[in-house]
Amino acid sequence: MTKTNKVIYWIATIWLALGMTATGLVQLFKGKEGQGGADSLAHLGYPAYLLTLLGIWKILGVVAILVPKFRLLKEWAYAGFFFVTTGAIFSHIASGDGLKDSAPALLLLGLTFVSWYLRPADRKITIVANT
Repeated sequence: MTKTNKVIYWIATIWLALGMTATGLVQLFKGKEGQGGADSLAHLGYPAYLLTLLGIWKILGVVAILVPKFRLLKEWAYAGFFFVTTGAIFSHIASGDGLKDSAPALLLLGLTFVSWYLRPADRKITIVANT
């Protein structure tokens, strides 16, 4: 991995972690306003109890991508971030919201992809073929 890729990986990963932590805490503590808050989820037609579940998953996902080892868990965390961000984007589009309402989720989706794609070899699952 080149030094440039390593720097880009860590910048994207830190911003992803900050974004998921911020929205996860808002959801976990049932904040009313802001991206992913109670008002936003109600507007999109989701029940309030989903806030706690999303908040916990996001915080656990951040821990999974930041700690060393646990390669399979990292893959699941990245997949979860992909599902939650694409779900948010689709929900905003389906409810008739404008692009500005989907922008935070689009940014987090892009950071998820960059972080996943540029992750170092020691954070990837290696498949060994039996011959």
